[in-house]
Amino acid sequence: MLDQVLDEIRKRERFVLTSHARPDGDAVGSTLACSEILRRMGKHAEVVLHDGVPRVYQSLPFAGRVVHAPAVNGSYDAAIILECDNIQRTRLEGLESQFLINIDHHRSGRNFAHVNWIDPKAVATAELIYKLAKAADVKISPEVATCLYTAVLTDTGAFMFEGTSEHTFELARELVLAGADPVVCAQHIYFGHSTAKLRLLGAALSALQRQGPLAWIWVTQEQMERVGAKEEDCEGLVNYALSIGDVEVAVFFRELPGGRFRVSLRSKGKLDVASIAEEFGGGGHACASGCSVDGPLHSAVESVMGKIRADPAKTVGSG
Repeated sequence: MLDQVLDEIRKRERFVLTSHARPDGDAVGSTLACSEILRRMGKHAEVVLHDGVPRVYQSLPFAGRVVHAPAVNGSYDAAIILECDNIQRTRLEGLESQFLINIDHHRSGRNFAHVNWIDPKAVATAELIYKLAKAADVKISPEVATCLYTAVLTDTGAFMFEGTSEHTFELARELVLAGADPVVCAQHIYFGHSTAKLRLLGAALSALQRQGPLAWIWVTQEQMERVGAKEEDCEGLVNYALSIGDVEVAVFFRELPGGRFRVSLRSKGKLDVASIAEEFGGGGHACASGCSVDGPLHSAVESVMGKIRADPAKTVGSG
């Protein structure tokens, strides 16, 4: 499938690249790296993200070129969509008429595009972009390496998620040898929080609930507004609940305007949370997934936690 993707890229000149709304490190890093690789192939490449680049990733190379917009406007030969199981997840208008190339590594990935390259064995979408550069004979510059390393670092949970192996560190080593500075990358991500995020974290942890190996936290729209938090300030809060020693699964509920809740699920490996998320129309990884459910809060919590309690047999690897 890599050969087909590369062939479609070589026969075209103008590309728009995007990823899912509320982009995470893999979405941002992979998209930025892919756009630069295309430019080094002599192509025109523009990145459009519905929600722009979150603060902690704005120091990445090429981040300043990203167009923050609700729609794709321009004449393109193809759209490359990374880390999405459908075009709706981008929240961008104007993609429907494009020739679509889909690059993803999630188990829940779908063949929605004209060309689909989905490899769940890849540690991150960044690994597929690395392979694309190698296949295109494009040298990995320090800037591209920095984007890809940041993507790998964040999508593996700082090399803590299930599936991290010697192969993961081989890829990280190659990116460091190509010029990525692991200390600088980590500091931007883990020492770059806003004051609002820390205040939001305090509010979430003050409501922490436990039931055996399960833990869950939440934040309301009112709390978000009171501390001046942005959507991106919610990223990673669920990991604080998972950090409790005897907790195996943690869930974070974020109230959205209108009453629905965005749900982030994390596991230390004994439960495949992707199977849970998929039952609510979401998806992701065995140890890190997400979905959305209807409110109010008590209903959202009972829906998701009830499903987790009812399906203890959904262990990693069984799905």
